[in-house]
Amino acid sequence: MASTIRLELVTPERLLLSEEVDEVVLPGYEGEFGVLPGHTQFLAILNIGVMWYRMGSAIKKIALGGGFSEVTHERVVVMADSAERADEIDVGRAQRARDRAETRLKELSMDDDTYAKVHAALQRALVRMAAGGGG
Repeated sequence: MASTIRLELVTPERLLLSEEVDEVVLPGYEGEFGVLPGHTQFLAILNIGVMWYRMGSAIKKIALGGGFSEVTHERVVVMADSAERADEIDVGRAQRARDRAETRLKELSMDDDTYAKVHAALQRALVRMAAGGGG
């Protein structure tokens, strides 16, 4: 069995990552799941959340905006709606987005048509802050 697994992360705009890694943890729709080399094959829906991967003792974080993943014995392919590496995230901007979304949510009822959209914006801001080290 291989000691690493190939991780590929693509968004509609770019190939963000293609590396051999030791471990991957993804924000699945039903909760977080981890992938190691030789993992059982499956497809998963991804939620808005922080994805992280380990290479040796180094752990790197990426903010995901949802998407899908395909896991095979040798490879994890993540097809994300959006993704940002921790070093690309402007934490101050994410905090301002969080504040705007929280203020807006206080003005809306859950029956409002825009509630889900604003709630998703809040989730994205919180994930960006967590991945970027600001939350």
